[in-house]
Amino acid sequence: MTGLGFGSLALAGLVESDPLRAAGPVYNDLKPREGHFPARAKAVIQFCQNGGPSQMDLFDPKPELTKRAGQPHPDGVEIHQPNNDNVLMPSPFEFRQHGESGMTLADILPHQATQADEMCLVRSMYTEHNNHPEGLHMLQTCNIFPGRPVMGAWITYALGSENQNLPAYVVLRDPEGYSVSGKLVWSSGWLPALYQGVEFSSTGTPVHHLGPADPRPPGAQQESLDFLSRLNAEHLRNHPGESELEARIQNYEMAAGMQLAATEVLDLSKESEATRKAYGLDDEITASYGTRCLMARRLVEAGVRFVQIFPGKGQIWDHHSKLASDLPKVCARTDKPTVALLKDLKSRGLLDSTIIMWAGEFGRLPTTQNSDGRDHNRHAFSLWLAGGGFKKGLTYGETDEFGYKATANRVSVPSLQATMFHQLGIDHKRLTYLHEGREQTPTDATVTGGEVVADLIDNPVHGSPANAIA
Repeated sequence: MTGLGFGSLALAGLVESDPLRAAGPVYNDLKPREGHFPARAKAVIQFCQNGGPSQMDLFDPKPELTKRAGQPHPDGVEIHQPNNDNVLMPSPFEFRQHGESGMTLADILPHQATQADEMCLVRSMYTEHNNHPEGLHMLQTCNIFPGRPVMGAWITYALGSENQNLPAYVVLRDPEGYSVSGKLVWSSGWLPALYQGVEFSSTGTPVHHLGPADPRPPGAQQESLDFLSRLNAEHLRNHPGESELEARIQNYEMAAGMQLAATEVLDLSKESEATRKAYGLDDEITASYGTRCLMARRLVEAGVRFVQIFPGKGQIWDHHSKLASDLPKVCARTDKPTVALLKDLKSRGLLDSTIIMWAGEFGRLPTTQNSDGRDHNRHAFSLWLAGGGFKKGLTYGETDEFGYKATANRVSVPSLQATMFHQLGIDHKRLTYLHEGREQTPTDATVTGGEVVADLIDNPVHGSPANAIA
C-alpha cells in the first residue's frame, strides 16, 4: 500500500478492541461538528515549551529570593535530582511592568512584554509529577501515565475539521529531534487513530511522500488511487471496526486533496518580506522556530483545528545548571517568533477565534542545583494564554514568597483544559468515549475534579445547539 508514496500519512494509533465502545456514539471522520454550546474559539495553537520554564526567572518575580539569597529554604523543598543544596537562589534577571495592565515580566522576554495587554498569565499552576515524561503526559492528557488521548486528539474528535484536505491536528516539531516523550504527546490513545497528530516538517518538503517519486502519465495517479480505494473498501468490510485501518484509508483519501492543499498552504514564499522578517526567518537564531510559527498561522487560517509547536529537540527549557547564560538563549530563539504569530493572528482577525497556549510541563525550584541551576518543581509553574475569549492583561493566581508552591487561586492541569474546552464550546464532562467499561472524558473529570476556571474567561457561555456533539 505504500508504493504510491503516501505511507507516512497513515497514523499509527492504538487499535481499540473493546466491544463496549460501540454502545455510544463514535466518530471516525473529520466532518465539522458543533460543540455543546456556542464557542468563543474554533482553533488552538499550543506552544509546547518542554523542559520546565523557570517561573521565577520569567513570569513570577520573587524579591524575597534576592533578599534571602544564600539562605536555606525554611521548610525544605521536594528534590528530584541530586546536587541540590536547598539554598535560595535569586533570579539573575531584571523584571519590569508592561502595558496598561502592569503585567510584570522578565527583561529576557522583550517581545512578549509588548503583548502584556493581550496575555492571560496564570502564575498558580500546579501538576502531579516532576519528571519530564510524566509531566508532559499530564499536561497533554490529564494523567501522568501514557495511553490516554491528548487534548488535541479530543478536540479534533469532538469538532472535526473545517478543511477536509488537511489533517485536523498538525504537529510542528523541531527537525533535529523529538522531546523525551516522542510521539506520545500527540497520540490519540484509544480514540480512533484518525485523531492523532500528523507531523509536518518545517524543513525541506513539509509533507513527506505526498506525491509519487517518479512522474506518471496523465490520469495514471487517479486510476491507482481509485483501484486502491476499492481494495481498501473490501478489506475494511472484512475487518470492520479497526480504528487504525479506517484512519489509514481516510488518510489515503485525504492525500489526493493534500497534494494541492498542503503545497499551497505551506508555501511560505508567498509571504511578504516584512512578514518573514517579523517571524525572524532572516536570523539563524530564530529562523527554525519562526518557520514553524508562520506555518501554524497559515494552517489555522486554512481551517486546521489544532496545531502543536515544539521549540527544540529534547528539553530545551531544562536548566539544571548555567541558568543565567542558557535561559536567555532559549528566550532569544523563541520570543520574537511567538509574538510575531500573536500579532499576525490579531491583524488578520484570527486571534479572537484562536486560543494560544504557552506552557511547559512544570516549573523550577527556588533553590540551587549544581550551584547555578534549578531542579524540577511540580508544585508551581506559570503559563499564559491569549485569544479565544481569555481575559486580556490578566495576571491570575499567586505562589508563596519564594515561588515554590501555588497558594492563591490554584489551577490544576485538568481545570486549565476544562476551561480551554469550554472556550471551544465543549463541556469536558459531557464529551465521553466508552473505554474499559466506563465513560472516559478528556480531563478524566470523575478522578481529577477538573472545573472551568471562570475567572480566566470573558462571558462564559452555556446552552446546547440542536446539532451539537453527543
